[in-house]
Amino acid sequence: MADLPRNAARRTARLAALPVAYAGRNAIGFGKRLGGRPAELVMSEIQQRTAEQVFRTLGELKGGAMKFGQALSVLEAALPDELAGPYREQLTKLQDSAPPMPTQTVRETLTRDLGADWQQQLVWLDGGPTASASIGQVHRGRWHDGREVAVKVQYPGAGEALRADLKQLSRLARTIGPLIPGIDVKPLIAEMQARTEEELDYRLEADAQRAFAAAYRDDPDIVVPDVVAAGDATLITEWLDSTSSLAAIIADGTPQERDHYGELFVRFLVGAPGRTGMLHADPHPGNFRIIPAADGSPGRMGVLDFGAVARLPEGELPLAMGSLIRLAALEDDQALLAGLREEGFVKDNVRLDARQLLDYLAPFVEPTKVERFRFSRAWMQEQFQRVNNPRDPSFTVAIKINLPPSYLLIHRTWLGAIGILSQLEAEVPFGAILSESLPGYADPIG
Repeated sequence: MADLPRNAARRTARLAALPVAYAGRNAIGFGKRLGGRPAELVMSEIQQRTAEQVFRTLGELKGGAMKFGQALSVLEAALPDELAGPYREQLTKLQDSAPPMPTQTVRETLTRDLGADWQQQLVWLDGGPTASASIGQVHRGRWHDGREVAVKVQYPGAGEALRADLKQLSRLARTIGPLIPGIDVKPLIAEMQARTEEELDYRLEADAQRAFAAAYRDDPDIVVPDVVAAGDATLITEWLDSTSSLAAIIADGTPQERDHYGELFVRFLVGAPGRTGMLHADPHPGNFRIIPAADGSPGRMGVLDFGAVARLPEGELPLAMGSLIRLAALEDDQALLAGLREEGFVKDNVRLDARQLLDYLAPFVEPTKVERFRFSRAWMQEQFQRVNNPRDPSFTVAIKINLPPSYLLIHRTWLGAIGILSQLEAEVPFGAILSESLPGYADPIG
């Protein structure tokens, strides 16, 4: 694919065709069932072809379409196995790759951002990209002082495509929903729309990455490359030596690797806000890089892509967040309900039984109540099925819970993080990490 498709009508038509094609496959499938084909075999075939078309289209369009696909990919663990199987391979492809843009386009962008003499600063640039994503791609290069660098260049028309795709996906949310059973896509798209301008601002991203790099400069476990230079559509950072990401560990990591990198992942996400005042809010596996130790054993974890961060008003995660999780773990149902009302999760005019509320939340705080908790696809699927089943009491509670605007990005990040941990099947000391790093969690109650 030569360039980011910018024709709005063409992009819109391709997205609009997804639910139409799904309906057509269902109609053909119905005919096959009438002809005597087993229903399970026909449905599996429909899901396989749907997965291939949906996620191939999202990946090829890049922009908001691919970003939406990547956001879905971290929730793959929530889907029942009979539904997730056909989707899993296509989802994983979106976590760590995308088609490249021409080298000439990259050079034109560098000239515009760094000046006509950019080659005196960036003395070598690899002709092909080492990584590609939703709104930009990365080349390896060498800075004039000898440092190996990563050169991230935004696709021409990325902003236009991102805004147009998310607008169209929002319109199609109701019809796209059935393509991804069990995941409510409408609020996911709305939240992504709200973050669009920040994601496109590479100078703002550079500021965030500098803060994270400074906070983790001497950390023994986490590596954040420092920023070398930045422009409107160019971000140059120090090169991170890594040949794989968490996606590789998800695919075929050893139990030791799963537990080790799962723990580092949690420690970073929960601990970074206290160090930087920001939450890294793009937890998909491709952003977390594996840096093995010299002897080949599990080593450090590199973190990339700071375009999506939550800049926390109080400089850390909300104090109430830790205290509410703790109240749920202690099974103090009345105090929990009162705290949720005060924070805006339960509106004043909504009636809720405190015990039913606690029963609804209990499985979500289960990871905090044991020394080490083993996340798994089966556990996450159980939680999603519980809150999406109209016959389960938890469903009644779930539809009465309100998500305050200040928690939207935090909620999506934590949900995505739990999805990755469940894909990893990692066992981590979750409660101990919250005690160390989450404000309010270890404070005395009462």
